[in-house]
Amino acid sequence: MAKLYLIPTPIGNLEDITLRALRILKEVDLILAEDTRTSSVLLKKYDIHTRMESHHKFNEHKTASGVCEKILAGMNVALISDAGTPGISDPGFFLVRTCVEAGVDVETLPGATAFVPALVNSGFPCDRFCFEGFLPVKKGRQTKFKEMALEKRTTIVYESPYRLVKTLGQIVEFMGPDRYVAVCREISKMHEECRRGSAQELFEWYSKNEPKGEIVMIIAGADYERGRELQQEEE
Repeated sequence: MAKLYLIPTPIGNLEDITLRALRILKEVDLILAEDTRTSSVLLKKYDIHTRMESHHKFNEHKTASGVCEKILAGMNVALISDAGTPGISDPGFFLVRTCVEAGVDVETLPGATAFVPALVNSGFPCDRFCFEGFLPVKKGRQTKFKEMALEKRTTIVYESPYRLVKTLGQIVEFMGPDRYVAVCREISKMHEECRRGSAQELFEWYSKNEPKGEIVMIIAGADYERGRELQQEEE
């Protein structure tokens, strides 16, 4: 029976892809790519010549039913995004839901996603966490910060370098200047960096040092500071 495969692709270093992912990309009949120009770099590196079509947030609602019909007719299809796992702040959810409702078999491969290495590398508790993805740009933004201020779990946020300073300033405003934050940039790339500190410290740093690249922010939970104090007292 034909399937829809969701295949994670490297978020930086092109070697961060599994052997299984490469095999399936070669074997399927069609690859749906967020941007065929971006994905062609990966496919060329690994000598993959499978036909590609565009599948992105601007056309996914129109093309999903057609993809389902192709799979039901016997065509194996792989969905990839520009980087990372499809459906995680990238197109994928709508197609998966459409396929599931149509009785199409869906198989998701494990692999690269930006927030996992950022979370683990932050040094904050990662046994329980909350993934927020990209925050609202305007409407609902302050409400979201007020909600996150009360969150006891570690919170993960994707952010643009153009909004990072503003976001850090709002963390200072709504969560306090001492809330611990880790800013992880360019994960798995040449200029990878993880800078940790209080929201105030990082706000001041990036106000003077312009951030660049893709960013994952890890925000410590509301009880993190108190937990560290108690641990230090016990020691």
